[in-house]
Amino acid sequence: MKDGKLSAVLVLSGAMALGNLYGSGNNLPDTIRKVKQNNAVQIGSKLELFVDDYLIDRLSGESRLVLHQPVPKEIVLKHDEPWEGSGSGYHSIFKDGGKYRMYYKAWQHEASSDLSNDHPLFCAYAESNDGINWTKPNLGLYEFKGSRDNNIVFVSGKQGKFNVDAGHPAVFKDNNPDAPADAKYKALLIDKGLIAYKSPDGIHWKIMNDDYIIKDGAFDSQNLAFWDSCNNEYRAYWRYFSKGTPGKPYVGVRSVRTAVSKDFIHWTQQNDIGYEDSNTDELYTNQIKPYYRAPHILLGFPARYIDRGWSPSMKALPELAEREKRSAKSQRYGTALTESLLMVSRDGVTFKKWNESFLRPGMERNGTWTYGDSYIGWHLVETGSPDDSAPNEISLYATEHYWKEMASYLRRYTLRLDGFVSVNAPMKGGELLTKPVIFKGGSLHLNFSSSAAGSIRVEVIDEMTGRPVKGLMEEDCYEVFGDAIDRRVEWKMGSNLTAIQGNAVRLRFILKDADLYAFQFK
Repeated sequence: MKDGKLSAVLVLSGAMALGNLYGSGNNLPDTIRKVKQNNAVQIGSKLELFVDDYLIDRLSGESRLVLHQPVPKEIVLKHDEPWEGSGSGYHSIFKDGGKYRMYYKAWQHEASSDLSNDHPLFCAYAESNDGINWTKPNLGLYEFKGSRDNNIVFVSGKQGKFNVDAGHPAVFKDNNPDAPADAKYKALLIDKGLIAYKSPDGIHWKIMNDDYIIKDGAFDSQNLAFWDSCNNEYRAYWRYFSKGTPGKPYVGVRSVRTAVSKDFIHWTQQNDIGYEDSNTDELYTNQIKPYYRAPHILLGFPARYIDRGWSPSMKALPELAEREKRSAKSQRYGTALTESLLMVSRDGVTFKKWNESFLRPGMERNGTWTYGDSYIGWHLVETGSPDDSAPNEISLYATEHYWKEMASYLRRYTLRLDGFVSVNAPMKGGELLTKPVIFKGGSLHLNFSSSAAGSIRVEVIDEMTGRPVKGLMEEDCYEVFGDAIDRRVEWKMGSNLTAIQGNAVRLRFILKDADLYAFQFK
């Protein structure tokens, strides 16, 4: 049978199964049918991740959500130029066509052991063709100790009415299709508020507005904004101290505020972001941005700050003498620790924040387990795999070696695509039942991993009747096994689901020694 005829038969068989199924459900009152249809989540053909419980109705058996950690790779940058130093950080990283761009704070920290290279705060620039090998081009824009041979792209100092602090930069390429040619790149720097910059090329910058675009905040962090393509507006996130008092902006809990804008200048709907069922953590950064493969999902990688004080374990951490020397200037310089978390939002205001660490400080070694380490750069990029036959992977970058003499480091980490959280079950088995969804697409695709003996099966349940769709039952589904970013699910009747798209259904995933990261109808 030719492929075209086979496809037609599969669609027809699916339609007949659906017709038989709905024939038994036509006695439902119209009001109940409408309520059930209206309560379904319209997912269309979007990629859906299990980074939160947005689509999860029930986990049963031995299934559970598992937070995964990125894998450490190589040091990609040493901030060892004379205009850089021990306190470099606050990296902005993004892919721009065939090039990767990076912007970062260049600073010799005041509490470092060697201050012979003390200098003002700068923002410096690096670039790469693969996201792994980075160079620092000579931009020739600003003089440092008599030479313009450096990669400095912003300097601190008086600019118009502002006394600019160039050391807290957030830089991005504006995906707004209506962005003017001279504002294809945007940046936020700080003074007593947020200062907006624009650029046609990401190198040459001008101030956009003669006043601060946002004034209410603490700002001593990486304060950022981006174009939200799903809602056609800009969204900003910045440092704030909750439970503070007027006139004392640095009293309270380190927190995050957000607002939206249509023009990047005028901001409205200010809110402190909130968390569902989460610990109260001090968050030093927020690192929020739409996930590039699923832009309706906002992913944040905030740095959690905790001062643990002096104890036997604190004294057992690496380089005690240096820790004590820093602590003599300010105790928290020696006893505070930082690591990065994962948080997720669908509306930009309320977040699911995982209480467990996403990026731990790691195995104890010199240059680790200090305040300022394990800050994840803003944001993720996709890079090639070292194995040409393997799929691409996510690269993210985090600081280490903070405070260390004349150079802090930036290390690359990797994660499988969509591999932040999975629904996991052991060989004993477990299940995931989704909330009712309405999809568009002809087939169901999974991002998953299993053992050689493990598997995933999928059953499609009609929301109107609560019964499995004929031909799409568990026993009809061929076992899915392997380890792939995109695997199509097959039933005995085939894989074509066009006959039931647009109807409210639930997906029942049956897992054995497997992880399910994401799914999508295509």
